Amino acid sequence: MFEGKIAVITGAARGIGQAIAWNLAAGGADIVLCDIKEEWLQETADGVKKAGRRVWCFELDVTDTDAVQKAFTEIAAATGTIDILVNNAGITRDGLLMRMSEEDWDAVLTVNLKGTFSCTKAVSRIMMKQRSGSIVNIASIIGLMGNAGQANYAASKGGVISFTKSVAKELASRGVRVNAVAPGFISSKMTDALSEEVRQKMLEAIPLARFGNPEDVADVVAFLAGDRSAYITGEVINISGGMVM
Repeated sequence: MFEGKIAVITGAARGIGQAIAWNLAAGGADIVLCDIKEEWLQETADGVKKAGRRVWCFELDVTDTDAVQKAFTEIAAATGTIDILVNNAGITRDGLLMRMSEEDWDAVLTVNLKGTFSCTKAVSRIMMKQRSGSIVNIASIIGLMGNAGQANYAASKGGVISFTKSVAKELASRGVRVNAVAPGFISSKMTDALSEEVRQKMLEAIPLARFGNPEDVADVVAFLAGDRSAYITGEVINISGGMVM
């Protein structure tokens, strides 16, 4: 499905980003992996190579706009083009609003929202020139419904959703599609560490009665990145087991 395509994935060292990289590689894409520390990317890179695809690793701080522009220029020079961008890099700094520091607010908005802006801006000129491309942003159901103790995260992911819709309208005439996915509770080291009582309470809010896994998200991202969604842009797909409908 992705034979001959080049896909760039930020936050690709683990979890959802890693699953997306492996999914797209299995579909035939060559993969550019980006994360804050290049050495973190080795496991993901090994999985891409196992699928028989080419892989490049870039150390990238998505909060540094100049570094992002430089990296995408280098990526395009190394690969020849960029067909797919997945903006997955993100962080949390949870806390109730009354106790939330300005530093924690700024950190989350800068990585999650500004990082998505910077990477999208950097790739948009490339995709517009070739009159094709697919951008998939990783949002969250928290950006739709909010959550106590996550005002910064909700604001950042809500911003990603609105950003997605606006940029989709800007780039559509040049054949570039921009969509987002909004994952719910996805299995991770964080959810594995929760007490059984907390896990059960969370599961009660999910109609499908299970946590999602990174592969559930990767499958939808692959759909949005590929030609089977050629008439879809500006959409946000919830991946929450029915928690948000």
